[in-house]
Amino acid sequence: MSSFWCMPNGSLDKYLYNQGDGDGLTLDWAQRCQVIKGVDCGLHYLHERWENVIIHRDVKTSNVLLDKEMNGRLGDFGLAKLYEHGTNPQTTRVDGTTGYLAPELVRTGKATPVIDGFAFGTFMLEVTCGRRPIKQDEQGNQILLADWVHEHLHSESLVEAADPRLQGEYNSDEVCLILKIGLLCSHPSPSARPTMQQVLQYLDGELPLPEMTHSTLSFNLLALRERKELHSMSRPFSSMAMIVGTISDLSGGR
Repeated sequence: MSSFWCMPNGSLDKYLYNQGDGDGLTLDWAQRCQVIKGVDCGLHYLHERWENVIIHRDVKTSNVLLDKEMNGRLGDFGLAKLYEHGTNPQTTRVDGTTGYLAPELVRTGKATPVIDGFAFGTFMLEVTCGRRPIKQDEQGNQILLADWVHEHLHSESLVEAADPRLQGEYNSDEVCLILKIGLLCSHPSPSARPTMQQVLQYLDGELPLPEMTHSTLSFNLLALRERKELHSMSRPFSSMAMIVGTISDLSGGR
């Protein structure tokens, strides 16, 4: 399986933030759902269906490229780790991109499927909300996207978190479903996060979501401190999208 495809429409972040473009490029709701599902399928393949487990370690919007039909493909395997099914991953250097890093990495240093799941949760929220994983408020405080969406859930205004550039042209139930799945994937506790296969089942209506309450999704202060500490260790956010290799290039857990 190769990460080299013909991707004439470039990276996803260009459509979410119109970087360097003056033509108001954006994606409609159906296209966003299609991209989310495509990336989910790709991660499911990497984690469970290939001959070895591959952890991407850098799932983010600038690493998702769009083909001519606006299907999303996960690229840039430069940080990926590979290990055999049924074995435990070895500890590795904490690496990735600010805003997408799972909080347990600062403790364990282990690249597991659930760290990709955490990043994918942030990715789902970002695609739905059209908002960066970390944003500064007027007082200069850093607001994490997952916490911002969580507050909307707590105040029963979840659908209002949808990207205003969609101009209300979306299915409200679908928006709420994807945001809830995104929050579940972004849970501070690794054991609470679904697998990529479960996410597909949630999206297809084949599996009911667990109860989503303020207490079960609480982003406690300890988790927030861990996340902030981890963000300070990670590399700066970058909008550059590159494909730097193929899965066949990965060896020895590179």
